[in-house]
Amino acid sequence: MTWFRDFGLFEVVISFLFLGFYVVYLIKVIRIAKALNTPYGNVFYKLFLRSVAFALVLIAFLGPSFGDSRKEVKSVGKDIMICVDLSKSMDAFDIQPTRLEKIKFEMKRIVDAFSSDRIGIIIFSSEAFMQSPLTYDQNALNLFIETMNTGLVPSSGTDFGPPLRMALTKLSDQEGPSSQQKSKVIVLISDGEDFGEETDEGIKQIQDNDIKLFTLGVGTAKGSQLYAGSGFKTDNQGNTVVTRLDSRSLQTLANRTGGQYFEINETKNDVSRLINTISRIEGELRDTRFVDVSANRYHYFLLIALFLLVIDVLINVKTVKI
Repeated sequence: MTWFRDFGLFEVVISFLFLGFYVVYLIKVIRIAKALNTPYGNVFYKLFLRSVAFALVLIAFLGPSFGDSRKEVKSVGKDIMICVDLSKSMDAFDIQPTRLEKIKFEMKRIVDAFSSDRIGIIIFSSEAFMQSPLTYDQNALNLFIETMNTGLVPSSGTDFGPPLRMALTKLSDQEGPSSQQKSKVIVLISDGEDFGEETDEGIKQIQDNDIKLFTLGVGTAKGSQLYAGSGFKTDNQGNTVVTRLDSRSLQTLANRTGGQYFEINETKNDVSRLINTISRIEGELRDTRFVDVSANRYHYFLLIALFLLVIDVLINVKTVKI
């Protein structure tokens, strides 16, 4: 037999209170019986009934579980691959404190929201690198997120093609029939400035595999300058470089795969909407197993206690009516 609660201080206090009050009650009844010169032995029948009833109620409160039964446990989840742009433009500060720091904070929310799903992280600029394979380990994911910075990848521009192809490859490598592809999701996080030439090919492969791509744009239409050493970054003509959110390209990518576009700018944050949208996607059945469980049988003890209390009410003693 197992117990839902341990016998602790509360139960000890309640037991002592019951015992104390009943001792006072017995002393009073016996004193009256002696004064009236009547027998008082029957009062101990009441003591027995009430003590047993009290003990049964206390046992029920502790939650006794016994008796084995078989329960089917199903494991259902999704595979979510997050591609994060770490090009230098993500250091822009039009989103405070910077675009990248804001994304790191929001990614931890996403990881927390999908604790029963596998999540992987790919970082990219002009090339893509696997930061974390698909995993359930939230602590590891949060550690990878915390260490992300724009110095981890080459600073030669942004290309969506490599991360999209890598994400598709990692998702396709997972075991499971093709009918379960709809439980696989790619999230692309960027400011939308794509200078690559292989994005269309990556999108076509995602379409062919029936996988949804959700894009999250971060930045503002006004844009921001970029720090470079002691001043702001300039182009070859000496003009100050301004990086702006290109939401149109991200919207196009999402629409082509049946996904949706979300945005973080100076006035709105769509991360909650992104989480809700992905949550509505049906997960795939990963595993089914049967486990032995024991049921809480507290109600048996309560029913017996109730029966004893009914008997207690119906039985009277000769000395006094209890």
